[in-house]
Amino acid sequence: MVKALSFFKRRAGMPVEEFQAYWRGRHPDVVTKLPGLRRYVQSHTRPAAYRSSEPAYDGIAEVWFQNTAAMHALRGTRELEAVQADEARFIDRSTMGLLITDDHVLKDDPTPAGAAKGVAFARRKPGMTVEAFQQHWREVHGPLGAAVPGLRRYVQSHVRPSAYDRGREPAWDGIALVWFDHVAALRVATSTPEWDRVSADQVSFVAPDPVAFIVTTEHVIVA
Repeated sequence: MVKALSFFKRRAGMPVEEFQAYWRGRHPDVVTKLPGLRRYVQSHTRPAAYRSSEPAYDGIAEVWFQNTAAMHALRGTRELEAVQADEARFIDRSTMGLLITDDHVLKDDPTPAGAAKGVAFARRKPGMTVEAFQQHWREVHGPLGAAVPGLRRYVQSHVRPSAYDRGREPAWDGIALVWFDHVAALRVATSTPEWDRVSADQVSFVAPDPVAFIVTTEHVIVA
């Protein structure tokens, strides 16, 4: 399957609680009517992130289809227009980005309800080809990340090559998704030698620009 991953901020002036309630309680009414939709997951940025500063994004949405043809078939449909119209009710669409990705699962242990799901947005190192970036991320960095203590699940979402056609550059080259039992387990993991090895390798292929990172709670809407 192929995945559409979107990231965004809430509409200006909208309280976080109202944004999350609408997104989870009302927005699925239109998204689940999209023809060909196979799976739909929302990941909401955790409230603790707002105590000190405004997070990079208020969350991500992941929607899976059988293939890109099924996604392209949505263009111009009433169902897609309904989704976009409803987004304007709670999302600042000027902040919204969309990546079409392929998932690579590096670790897939069971995760408890309410697990802490970290979402890291990365760009490749300047001068590095997309192919080299993806290969290093999957084959070298992936096993290092999978060895971090306490990590339950680890998925790399690689942006599809078509996003780079005709010299285009997507907002991000890839998204890393990591699950821990809870935030405390994530904090403990960051003080381990295994985490240090992950951080040391990151400079080999990831741009030195700040990597956006949010800690979220996942809500599976369509399994």
